[in-house]
Amino acid sequence: MDDVNDFARVVLVVSGALSLAIGVRVVAGRLAVPTAGLLLVVAAVASDVFDELNRILTFDDVQRVATLALVVILFDGGQQIGLRRFRAAAVPVLALGVVGTFATAALLALAAHVLFDLSWTVSGLIGAALAPTDPAVTFSVLAGKEVEGRSGTILEGESGFNDPVGIALMIGMVELATSGDASFGSDVVAEFLVQMSVGLVVGIAGALAITCPLRYVPLPDRTLYPIAVILAAGAVYGTAGVAHGSGFLAVFVAGILVGDLRYPARTAVRTFNSALADLGELAAFVALGLTVQLAFIGNEGLWWRGLVLAVLLGFVIRPLVVVPILAPMGLSRGEQAFVAWSGLKGAVPILLASLAVVGGADYAPEIYGMVFVVVLFSVVVQGTLVPTVASRLGVPMAPAGADHS
Repeated sequence: MDDVNDFARVVLVVSGALSLAIGVRVVAGRLAVPTAGLLLVVAAVASDVFDELNRILTFDDVQRVATLALVVILFDGGQQIGLRRFRAAAVPVLALGVVGTFATAALLALAAHVLFDLSWTVSGLIGAALAPTDPAVTFSVLAGKEVEGRSGTILEGESGFNDPVGIALMIGMVELATSGDASFGSDVVAEFLVQMSVGLVVGIAGALAITCPLRYVPLPDRTLYPIAVILAAGAVYGTAGVAHGSGFLAVFVAGILVGDLRYPARTAVRTFNSALADLGELAAFVALGLTVQLAFIGNEGLWWRGLVLAVLLGFVIRPLVVVPILAPMGLSRGEQAFVAWSGLKGAVPILLASLAVVGGADYAPEIYGMVFVVVLFSVVVQGTLVPTVASRLGVPMAPAGADHS
């Protein structure tokens, strides 16, 4: 009987927390602030006020919650982009996703090393954690809006592709930081190449495995289509992970390749996936916020360090990386500046910082705190100003057309 009561208590807490998160989303919408920022603040404050909340989730639990959320978010985001839109922006997306991520990580590591006198290894961990943009925040900020030209597709595509790159880079950096005989070339680069190549192959194969049944094997009940598709996305992620590849890259590629496919109940599938992605976003940011200790951040002086990195990243490093990459891509200066401004951070950088904590890397709690401050600044300041910046730079944002398929 005690087990039943304990489980009921868990269900009550989780359901209540997510219901409150929906309320926070409503408030965030009225304040014109990205939901992620408000959720992070509310969850972090709650965990500091109520000590028992700190014991609800371990870092391993948070990684699992965030991973499941990102699988759904990346697959749904890939579907929203589709192959036709991706082709039109493939070169800048891949350039920003790969070259841009490594360049951002390198410049951030240099800044952390010079400004804070941290070791190159610790600085590298900070750079790897903060290099990727976040699909949950990016898709959320751009949700319901159609950005004229290729800017919106580039931002969405970059946020999907640079996550697997950043995760592979971070895994290699954690190995480098915690293993005495590791080297950058043998661990970081090798890990990246294996993760990307296997993830790409599994993503393409997974898309074919999803496409054929949808086209040629009609299901007896239309309500089974959304379930079948999301289970297939989970299988794609799992297959890539078992094969030592990037499951995140695999599901994003699979989502892009099936995004333009026409099949029965397509609208129901997209609606179901979007709802799950929204739920995943709420769960991920609540879970991540509960692991943040605001008192520790204040006591260790991590607020000012995080703000310095956030300002450098948003106003110096991101433009230095993005503008040269996009300059030969045929985008206007306004579009280049818009993409530079809108490289939002979110759940992925915090998830990556948690890898350092779980891996037992030196200075890991401080890294986690600084990353939280950078993410909070990015979401609240940059995310809130995205529509205003788009207007000032002459990049039209209009309500997206409804999908009538």
